[in-house]
Amino acid sequence: MEEGIDEAYRPSEDEPFMNERQQEYFRKKLLDWRSEILREAKFTLEQLAERERNHPDLTDRATSEADHAIELRARDRQRKLIAKIDSALARLDEGTYGYCEETGEPIGLRRLDARPIATLSIEAQERHERRERVHRDD
Repeated sequence: MEEGIDEAYRPSEDEPFMNERQQEYFRKKLLDWRSEILREAKFTLEQLAERERNHPDLTDRATSEADHAIELRARDRQRKLIAKIDSALARLDEGTYGYCEETGEPIGLRRLDARPIATLSIEAQERHERRERVHRDD
């Protein structure tokens, strides 16, 4: 446990939004999430390397290559997620974390707790999705 961080702490609407304690809570949450993704990626790479060495059979090799393609897509998603986490950490450093990129209003603690990389409030996200649907239907 890091110095000064209370593991039982949960941000509350009763305290000032994005105070120092909330910022540390979300920083830890983002860093822990990032570490977990990197740990999983390392394990996946080790598994792939192990499987690559054991394929005398053509069918096994084909299955392995299909698995490899799926893993590469998953790794690409992980890479993009890490970039979003890094961006959220940068916003924490800049003092803009937790505020909607579109309206400047607080995103909301429950939304940030559920999706700590969120950049839009629920209302702005819904508007964005409605616009996407309209353009997709054209």
